[in-house]
Amino acid sequence: MKQILMIDDDEGLATPLKTYFERYDLSLSHADHPETGLSMLKKQSFELLILDIMLPDKNGFEVCKEVRQFSEIPILMLTARGEVTDRIVGLELGADDYLPKPFDPRELVARISRILKRGSTKQKTTGLVQFNGLEIDFGRQKASLQGRPISLTGHEFILLQLLTEAQGQVISRDEIMQAVSGIDADIYSRSVDVLISRLRHKLKPLEPISTLRGKGYQWLLSAS
Repeated sequence: MKQILMIDDDEGLATPLKTYFERYDLSLSHADHPETGLSMLKKQSFELLILDIMLPDKNGFEVCKEVRQFSEIPILMLTARGEVTDRIVGLELGADDYLPKPFDPRELVARISRILKRGSTKQKTTGLVQFNGLEIDFGRQKASLQGRPISLTGHEFILLQLLTEAQGQVISRDEIMQAVSGIDADIYSRSVDVLISRLRHKLKPLEPISTLRGKGYQWLLSAS
């Protein structure tokens, strides 16, 4: 049974979801305070985090940022306001998907299943590849730069793999959007910008990604 953690102060939401999730072989643990949820993440093994934005003492954005300091667990954020700005900020902090409140439990389960399936899909490339000090382990979905591990979200690794496998060919925005499907369509365009910017920042001082205006993106480095 897949272990899911939900950090949300709405007890009335968590209780019925626990029962509903069991139909789909999902076990839901619940924390009604961010510090409790962070402690559970550090002590227990979970395969996905459902994170509400509106939390007591510390909002979901702060929690997301803190989680990304020690974990690459997929994060699905819940937002009562459904604002595009909220979703973009979350993407910049490392969230994998969004769902506005109120939502249908069936859609939540469908999004969770899609994220987990995407994470468990066997990579097309296996083994280690090196690019000027950047080492990518496609089998383990890990990367390091000059021997230092790079913390990458699921979407960031998918993007890195997409670019490096193309070996200098131009990857269009549509191809990137299709590869990281799961983000809401109304922020697709901006989400690509966010992902590219985030990946570029994590790969510094290397500058391996070129933007071809109106066409897409290209990986500039050759494997060594």
